[in-house]
Amino acid sequence: MRSLAVLAALLSLLLAGCGLFPDKPEEPEANWSAAKLYSEARSAMSEGIYDKAIKLFEKLESRYPYGRYAQQAQLEIAYAYYKNYEPASAISACDRFIRLHPNHPNVDYAYYLKGLVNFNEDLGIFSFLSEQDQSERDPKAARESFSTFRELVAKFPESKYAADSAKRMAYLLNALASHEVHVARYYLKRGAYVAAANRAQETIRTYPDAPANEEALFIMVKAYDALDMKDLRNDAERVMRKNFPKSKYFSNIEEGGAWWKFW
Repeated sequence: MRSLAVLAALLSLLLAGCGLFPDKPEEPEANWSAAKLYSEARSAMSEGIYDKAIKLFEKLESRYPYGRYAQQAQLEIAYAYYKNYEPASAISACDRFIRLHPNHPNVDYAYYLKGLVNFNEDLGIFSFLSEQDQSERDPKAARESFSTFRELVAKFPESKYAADSAKRMAYLLNALASHEVHVARYYLKRGAYVAAANRAQETIRTYPDAPANEEALFIMVKAYDALDMKDLRNDAERVMRKNFPKSKYFSNIEEGGAWWKFW
């Protein structure tokens, strides 16, 4: 009986103690409508408070998964992630919106934003002033950006984002070619002549209209000359003279030197 009395007393103390801890206050947005959540999230976006906007958009989609506000929240949250420096989450949100709403009137924006995120994510790989060797870099984001912009232009040629996407594609085309040429030059300077010639040739084949092909052809000439492959060297020079008759790499001729010894 004494043990039961002690146990009852302890239980009473525990129950009394529960009253010492206040209940967790209810979140102010707990009872907000979909319209209210969307409005507040948009306000947070306009104020640059992107982490708050993300949380509100997530609550909106969780509580009201159907309807126009949920759809718009899925698109808006991608931009909020982008502005909050969360590129992986932004791309994932774009992909999700494209998958769920392929016929949405604003799906072209999802493509554009995805391309833009990748475009800005990997611009640094083309900064040749960096101390990191370019041959160690991977232009994956730039390739994905180009692919996304190309898909947008092909699927939505009348989109208001098509013109800007085309301009970014043109930039990426030469940037990617320039990266490949830089790698070919890296091989050439280290005496890997076969690798240099192959990389330069592949650059020309993959990016036939890129201005960087002028140097790609020059690298081929130098590599084949070093390998004593005269026919291939002469073919490369012939193509180079035809496509770049005023190339700066021919300037050594006037100085009495061999033009392919430009470097």
